[in-house]
Amino acid sequence: MKKRVLGYIYSDKNPGKDEKAFIKVAKRKGMEMIMFNLSKELNEQDLEEKANKCDIIFNNSGEDFAFEIIKTFEELGKKVIESSKSLYYPEDKWVFYMECKRNNIPVPETMLLSENIFLAKKELNHFGHWPVILKRVSGTWGQYVEKAENIKEAEAIINKFWGKTKEKLPIIAQQFIRSPSYRVTLVNGEIVQTALKENKGWKSTGVYEKSFKKFIVDKNLGKIVKKLAKITNIKVLGVDLLKNEGDWIVLEVNSTPAFDFFEDEREMLAEKIIDYLKTQI
Repeated sequence: MKKRVLGYIYSDKNPGKDEKAFIKVAKRKGMEMIMFNLSKELNEQDLEEKANKCDIIFNNSGEDFAFEIIKTFEELGKKVIESSKSLYYPEDKWVFYMECKRNNIPVPETMLLSENIFLAKKELNHFGHWPVILKRVSGTWGQYVEKAENIKEAEAIINKFWGKTKEKLPIIAQQFIRSPSYRVTLVNGEIVQTALKENKGWKSTGVYEKSFKKFIVDKNLGKIVKKLAKITNIKVLGVDLLKNEGDWIVLEVNSTPAFDFFEDEREMLAEKIIDYLKTQI
């Protein structure tokens, strides 16, 4: 029987612990792997030749450039997990907020700010949540996320965000909730891992905390994260949550969740993902 071939997109210069775990598990499962390293020079012909050998492709790169590679593979008729369509939700924080509100999923109070700084300041004063979290609608690894204690600090942050690019990318203002960050990871709707990130500072998501422990998923949280998996259609999903006076609050979702919270579970996660990918071939 011909071996199934798994394509794998990543961004590090050399295969890291994730890549080694996937290669090891794939070999154990009788699958061949073809690696697409985005840090190396790529051309359309090479991509097409390698992609045509793949039965399915898994993206494990959070880089913006990966989105274009995913769309390229889809144009070539290849199935990619996650699809470019499903990436729409985590990549636009304002759209994600509106989708959560529409589906009665608890999220921090949020508003989209005007591109006019004078109007934005008025909107923030009307919003009335101080301190306030300011975020660009797109960004990864906690980039373009800052906390303002007052309107003067908020104005400086907004101008800094706008000053980093030639265009004024949209910014949202979000209610600040002081809480540890809770991560739930799901594969095809199944909860496979939890990680509690106790933070010393105010920012605990992204790469800002490296001390973790597990926590129990209660009935209410189970319903929330499974509903998120359904509405986003993200098959390998990381959900970041906060707690506000005992209630769960969804902060954001990740379509390329980290697998390094617990080193002894990295291969388990790779196996769960590969088992799911095999069902989609």
